[in-house]
Amino acid sequence: MFRLNRWQSSTAALMALSVTAGAVAPFVIATPSFAQTTFSDVSSNYWAARFIQELSQRGVIAGFPDGSFRPEEPVTRAQFAAMVNKAFQKAPERQSIGFVDVPSNYWAYNAIQQAYTIGFLSGYPGNSFRPNENIPRQQVLVSLANGLEYAPGGNVESTLQYFNDSSNIANYARSPIAAATEKQIVVNYPNVRFLNPTATATRAQVAAFIYQALVSSNQASAINSPYVVGIQPTTPTPIAVTIPQGTVIPVKYDKAEKILVTKDETAPLSLTVDQNVVTQDGKVVVPAGSQVVGQLRPAQGGSQFIAQKLVLTTGQEYEINATSEVITKTETINKGTSTNAIIRNTVLGAGAAAAVSAVTGDRAIATEEVLGGAAIGGLIGLFFGRNSVDLIAIDPNTDLQMTVNQNLQVSLR
Repeated sequence: MFRLNRWQSSTAALMALSVTAGAVAPFVIATPSFAQTTFSDVSSNYWAARFIQELSQRGVIAGFPDGSFRPEEPVTRAQFAAMVNKAFQKAPERQSIGFVDVPSNYWAYNAIQQAYTIGFLSGYPGNSFRPNENIPRQQVLVSLANGLEYAPGGNVESTLQYFNDSSNIANYARSPIAAATEKQIVVNYPNVRFLNPTATATRAQVAAFIYQALVSSNQASAINSPYVVGIQPTTPTPIAVTIPQGTVIPVKYDKAEKILVTKDETAPLSLTVDQNVVTQDGKVVVPAGSQVVGQLRPAQGGSQFIAQKLVLTTGQEYEINATSEVITKTETINKGTSTNAIIRNTVLGAGAAAAVSAVTGDRAIATEEVLGGAAIGGLIGLFFGRNSVDLIAIDPNTDLQMTVNQNLQVSLR
């Protein structure tokens, strides 16, 4: 239902992780044949042991020369960039830039440039990257969610309520973290209900986050861990709302062409809902921009729009029994009038096209496209001998009032 918008803000924290939308290429994972998978300081019952082991096997993370992994050490932005590049390969989304604090001989220069071009990380104002700055947990999750182009499927605030410390999540991070939570990227140790969003991410935590991101993209098998947050997006239960008989819905003929029809003909027509139709407590039942499909039909003194189907902006469709006020505005077509002037930016009903052809004597009008594609040849005889004819006219951007004639039930989603 919702599509993630690339957030924009002037805050440094937000700028640090903004990404540019782009197509995701297939993920490619490098798997060294002789990767170190056991470490002196990571016991088999350590909470993140499996995550560390799996990512070590893939070459995404590595230990130290002394055989340790140092799982509780903080991760810097430069180190995270290096890990992301080894875990995911994407097509570049933007050109590289020169960060003022990342010289070309810096150890992670290429990793930072790559992480930037594929959309996982960005810089701060002033073209700085702050490579040696420790990265908070919420920034890691935002980077993974946005880099993988995940959007929340349920209500953001409802999802984040799972965390007892959800109020500590920064505004820029709320939607991406909700998406990451739904995708089961979030891993919280020791208490699964506490996200600790502003805490510096450790090597073990980043390993767990990245591995779960691989699982979410079907590039790794799930690990059975009690610390993976397993919230699924909730689909709101539709609420039935009745639009009562007698409700007036503002509609508009918003096309660029004028419509001309005779008072006796029926022609297809679609109108646009001009204003939101809302309940007493402010819920939008029929959004502005929804389409009403129906027909122009003869009525006392003119033509009247008879609605048949309501198509909401969400794509939901409902049969509807509603009518507009009678349209009485007319335009007179006189003998000798140039048909070019008449049909310019005008759509004609079949009867109106026949009338114009007969009164003006211009049989070429018979080849013009008419409403509904009806043939007009057999209708021309009805207007022979006339020097003028009055046609019902609907001008562009005409506002109408449509009254619901029978209770209409719609679903709020």
